[in-house]
Amino acid sequence: MTTKPKTVGDGPCAIPRTIFGKVIAMVEPKILEKLDHLPEKPGVYLMRDQGGKVIYVGKALSLKQRVRSYFQKGGSQSPKVKILVGKVADLEYIVTDSEVEALILECNLIKKYRPRYNVNLKDDKSYPYLKVTLQDKFPRLIITRSLVRDGAKYFGPFTSAGALQETVQLLRKIFRLRTCKNRELFNRQRPCLNYHIQRCDAPCMGYITPEAYGEVVKEVCLFLEGRQEALVRRLQEKMDKAALALDYEQAAVFRDQIQAIKQVLQRQKMVSPALKDQDIIAFAPNGNEACFQVFFVREGKVVGREHYILEGTEGLAKPEIMAAFLKRYYEGVPFIPREILLAEETAELEIIEEWLTGKRGRRVYLRVPQRGEKARLTQMVEKNAHLLLQEKQATRREEKEKTVAALEELAENLSLSLPPERIEGYDISNIRGTLAVGSMVVFTRGQPDKEEYRRFRIKTVIGPDDYAMLQEVLYRRFRRTLDTPRDDKGGGFDKIPDLIIVDGGKGQVRAAGEALRRVGFEDIPVLGLAEKKEHLFTPGQEEPLILPRDSEALFLLQRLRDEAHRFALEYHRSLRRKQLSRSLLDEVPGIGPRRKRALLTHFGSLGKISTASVGELTAVPGMNRGVAEAVYHFLREQGYGQDEDDIK
Repeated sequence: MTTKPKTVGDGPCAIPRTIFGKVIAMVEPKILEKLDHLPEKPGVYLMRDQGGKVIYVGKALSLKQRVRSYFQKGGSQSPKVKILVGKVADLEYIVTDSEVEALILECNLIKKYRPRYNVNLKDDKSYPYLKVTLQDKFPRLIITRSLVRDGAKYFGPFTSAGALQETVQLLRKIFRLRTCKNRELFNRQRPCLNYHIQRCDAPCMGYITPEAYGEVVKEVCLFLEGRQEALVRRLQEKMDKAALALDYEQAAVFRDQIQAIKQVLQRQKMVSPALKDQDIIAFAPNGNEACFQVFFVREGKVVGREHYILEGTEGLAKPEIMAAFLKRYYEGVPFIPREILLAEETAELEIIEEWLTGKRGRRVYLRVPQRGEKARLTQMVEKNAHLLLQEKQATRREEKEKTVAALEELAENLSLSLPPERIEGYDISNIRGTLAVGSMVVFTRGQPDKEEYRRFRIKTVIGPDDYAMLQEVLYRRFRRTLDTPRDDKGGGFDKIPDLIIVDGGKGQVRAAGEALRRVGFEDIPVLGLAEKKEHLFTPGQEEPLILPRDSEALFLLQRLRDEAHRFALEYHRSLRRKQLSRSLLDEVPGIGPRRKRALLTHFGSLGKISTASVGELTAVPGMNRGVAEAVYHFLREQGYGQDEDDIK
């Protein structure tokens, strides 16, 4: 008697579950077909769900062996991997020439798609950096949250905004870098206040040459790199040279800079007599996340430290966790030291070393010291990681207890049968009815659920009528719920809230209730939270509900109300920026984005462009006489001329 092999699917198209000589888990037929054609080459693979969304990105030395291992039934996969495989509806792959190229591509794709089942370096995009705009003729120091390959030099990241501001203030006291924007730099008629208080050398007026200014910029970079001793030696030489030349005023400037830098040096701890540049990395694991500490040693001194939370680590061994962090962290930082000390072994050591060496342009070493001074340093960093993790766990427990208490208190005061699981908050933002928008924010179990946030552009209301705008938003939101098939997720609109919060008082509550009745959702409780007095209003109640000022329920409602307000205002401002970015220049034939940018950079404003002659317009890079004449005549036809205001 023979047994019929198990199959995937039904009917004549059923595919055997036993292929490649191994038992394969229940998967989509098209995936089985792709598994059969995977190459034995290095590369990157992407797994997608039913909706086509990328849910996992991985790399492999052999795509065939690595990808097939996911789908072997009975393997020793972690629960996380089993859940992942169950959601995979399609996969694709990209072949590379080496595993290092695969690692680089993997990092780029993870950054692009943010897959749900990859480990995630939490808040890795939220930290600010200091940026020295080396691409400018006279560079300046600015704070930014994005790393762009624009020729600038970046320092950071900084987790403390206060520490960053202190650093900037200190640098502006020691060095005289400009703070004005480029268009201000080239259009000044006299130096600004910073020149008069000796905080700037007025490059806008030509009081300092680009070469001399560049020397100051080099000194700023030395300071930010932690090379203060080298900077002090450099300034000492300049001071001695100025003194020999009897330029005592300039020598005094260098003397004050040296004293300020030495004060900074006195506050820094010496940890390495070899004066090396190092990063020291350790972590404390905890279930599905790991708390990392990174200490920065520059020329033998600890000049700073940062902490990061790596999410999605459940089921990973410590070397795999360390490797995942190294790839996520060093993919985005602007500086990589020659030596990186690790408290734990890392997987893929040689591959990561080769990748970091390529990024740095010089050899990078990953070391796991076992004894001596370096081992002591890694143990110190590891201890800090464990202490920080304990602190975060305690804070989370406290916040969770407060949230549970707030939801229970809210249910009691509003006579709800159960604490609200899903609360939706709504707000409206506009200026006298123009660019009107609405926001919907969602708190699930008392915490912001940002994936559920939605925003609305008001379509039917003309003029400043916040009540009607709120009704439109609620009607559209719940109309989508009614129109969404049961087997469709509906973009988040398929979920029904346990409570609705609107920003306002009786009028807003009444308007919200009317909108809900129109779509048959009048049973959802509605609560209005009025600003200033923070009174609560419910439908049909004349007197407001007043919670104690220290009420956890009130704090929760305020957070939700403020978040709805922030989300609406952010959308409204983005629309305003887009509208204001348009210019009359967009309507001139022959003027595209580059010429428009060149004109505004050269003249500084539309008003100054309108007063320029055809010859002056022609002299702008990228312009020709025909286009210059078109600009000249068009602006005068629009009423611009010699006496017009300075309009951008």
